[in-house]
Amino acid sequence: MTTTSTPSTHSAYPRIPFPVVDEVARHCLQEEEPETVHIEVHLPGRLDPARLRKAFTEALHRHPRILMREAAGPWYRRRYEWELTAEPDLEVVSFPAPGRDALRDARTRALVQAPPLSLSPPIRLEVVEGAGRAEGSEAPVDGGAAPAAAVPRGEATVLFLTINHTALDGPACLRVLATAAELYGGRDNSPAAPPTRAPEPPPPPQDAPSNWSRPARVAAGAPELSPGNGLLVSELPLPHRPKGSPYTVNDQLMVATALTLAHWNREHGARPRPLRITMPVDDRPRDTTMPIGNGTRLVEVPFTPDELTRATPSDMPALLHRTATRTRALKSLPRPQLGHGASLLTAPVAPVAWRAALTRGLRRAAAPWTSTTLLSNIGRVPYPLDFGAEAGRAHAVWFSAPARMPRGLTVTTASTAGRLHLALRWSRSLLGHDDGAHLRDLFEHHLHTTEVST
Repeated sequence: MTTTSTPSTHSAYPRIPFPVVDEVARHCLQEEEPETVHIEVHLPGRLDPARLRKAFTEALHRHPRILMREAAGPWYRRRYEWELTAEPDLEVVSFPAPGRDALRDARTRALVQAPPLSLSPPIRLEVVEGAGRAEGSEAPVDGGAAPAAAVPRGEATVLFLTINHTALDGPACLRVLATAAELYGGRDNSPAAPPTRAPEPPPPPQDAPSNWSRPARVAAGAPELSPGNGLLVSELPLPHRPKGSPYTVNDQLMVATALTLAHWNREHGARPRPLRITMPVDDRPRDTTMPIGNGTRLVEVPFTPDELTRATPSDMPALLHRTATRTRALKSLPRPQLGHGASLLTAPVAPVAWRAALTRGLRRAAAPWTSTTLLSNIGRVPYPLDFGAEAGRAHAVWFSAPARMPRGLTVTTASTAGRLHLALRWSRSLLGHDDGAHLRDLFEHHLHTTEVST
């Protein structure tokens, strides 16, 4: 990449303090497992490099909050600050050389190379031409070759948007990409209307396990020697849901995730414990007024061992209904993004370096109480991501979220063109590539079991 401007050491640019989510993430950075979010968009046609660079740069200016870098400061400063810049510090869009392994290599870079916080913006967009889609098959990122069946003919372009999660999240950057698509192709990329939901959530359930109990951990499989994350992407049918069901596809995905991990842990001899699954909730609008940054709040959905080990087909409707009750109640409760404790940790009452050491120590101490896994369901991708007549409209979109220990595994889903796009991402210190493939198969099986009649 070529540098287009140099970060200034002066305070000519406006600055804003790190929000709570950004500061906690900044405290806990690890080089061996970068905190990246990867978005992978498959298009049927080709893109013109100059037009795409121009459109994406203009999209950055349309959403200026993304043009930021971490401001330098002394160790004794009370806050980290973002410095908002007028222009990008570097060329964000690149076109790697096409080739047989170009898709695999781009996925690898998305996991192991985080865009630096010191340069604006902390994202990059790679355009892989002539790449194949992983059509329901594994997508290795550990040096192994992708299966030949994963590269169907006719695939033209894959966009890889890699995000430093300390600064930004996936939905915010997808909004910027939708703006770039509209500027590039000249077609409307306005978000679809969100699905309607019942106006009043039910009261909080009484049968859920306490969040003070230690949840199950994902049992170790066959970990790899190399550090970092592994990734597998797969395309599945959207699960059937009877019309008028009191639960959503998100609830089916939640139940499938819980059943998958309970099944996996039983296979590996782990003692049954309650499961807790972290679920990001995003209340932001999807139009051009969407706030850019880390805008989701996290809730934890609990499951008892009994309701997972005894989930027969006849019990499935009741389990889905209970899950829907829990998720709707949790989403309706007002709560800070990371809870009240994080707000206290980030209060600027001591030098930021001291608070960083305290935060890391508390994170290690709280590891046994961390949720079992994270399920991030983007849902139906709200934008057409239509890049015009030549490039076309996205027909597959994958996301993946960081998978650091102690969770060690994240499940991310999105739906595009009537298909479910699943990404499993794991810490290599916990699982290996064959483990990821087996978890994918278990997830597909248990997702199918949620297709019941009410």
